[in-house]
Amino acid sequence: MLNKIIALILFILTLPIFILIYLFIKWLDPGPVLYWSERVGKSNKNFSMPKFRSMRFGTPVVATHLLKDSDSHIPPLGNFLRKTSLDELPQLLSIIKGDMVFVGPRPALFNQDDLIEQRTKALVHELKPGVTGWAQVNGRDEISIAQKVRLDREYYERKSYALDIKIIYLTFIKVILRKDVRH
Repeated sequence: MLNKIIALILFILTLPIFILIYLFIKWLDPGPVLYWSERVGKSNKNFSMPKFRSMRFGTPVVATHLLKDSDSHIPPLGNFLRKTSLDELPQLLSIIKGDMVFVGPRPALFNQDDLIEQRTKALVHELKPGVTGWAQVNGRDEISIAQKVRLDREYYERKSYALDIKIIYLTFIKVILRKDVRH
């Protein structure tokens, strides 16, 4: 419940930023402003997660690192949104809805079978996915799937409010420094 209340307050406070990003995306690229990504949540149930669209309209639905010449699919505004993590702001709606929390394993794409399988074996699928997580602050785009699952499992075993606060703090530092963001 605390996640939902904080998300609602943050949504209201960041509404002017939402509107600015909305207008810029609409002006620079045709298509919808929000991209609804099919993700895997708690107990491996799929849900739709909103993000500001940071890829060109019509880009194939795969993890960015699997795209051939991914840079050609990311417009300049999209690159900025990704590097500053502003494309993640609409995930506040997923927290308000109850599909996500602030801290937990990042939700896998519906077609990331290897990640889903490894997380299930490690029991990480029992956690609600988060906007940020232990794997994100320990490498984000720069670590392998096996390392992500190991870190997600470590979070599962050590989960606490103190660890969540540490992860949120480290997330802000990483975003400000734009560290470990490849795409």
